[in-house]
Amino acid sequence: MSHTLSPAVQECLVTAAAKALATTGPAGLNVIPVSMINVTETEIWLFDFFMGKTVENIIAEPTTALTAWTDMVGVQIKGSVTYHTRDDRFAEGVAFVQNQNPERVTKGVFILTPAHVYDISPGGHFEESDLF
Repeated sequence: MSHTLSPAVQECLVTAAAKALATTGPAGLNVIPVSMINVTETEIWLFDFFMGKTVENIIAEPTTALTAWTDMVGVQIKGSVTYHTRDDRFAEGVAFVQNQNPERVTKGVFILTPAHVYDISPGGHFEESDLF
């Protein structure tokens, strides 16, 4: 089930100083830094530049967690991911990356559909209406 990301959560994701994506599957537990992201109300787009173990895990087990934070304020998003390499969504992702950083070569696009949003800030930072 997809949920709408609140403007506060979208802003946190886009401006976060640090982001990490966690997967599990045939390559084992894997956590990687995320450098580029595109966020809509219902999806989070991540880009495969050199994510071999992540791709292997997501194809086998599409459940993932993305954590984004600046200082001690952040969110964790849990959801399911689809991986795109030769379709319209891939083409749209390649165009986004080329606009942001033309030197990057995009191998694939991960599209995360959020199922849960958690406030990871000590003492809480986000309103209850921002979370689900």
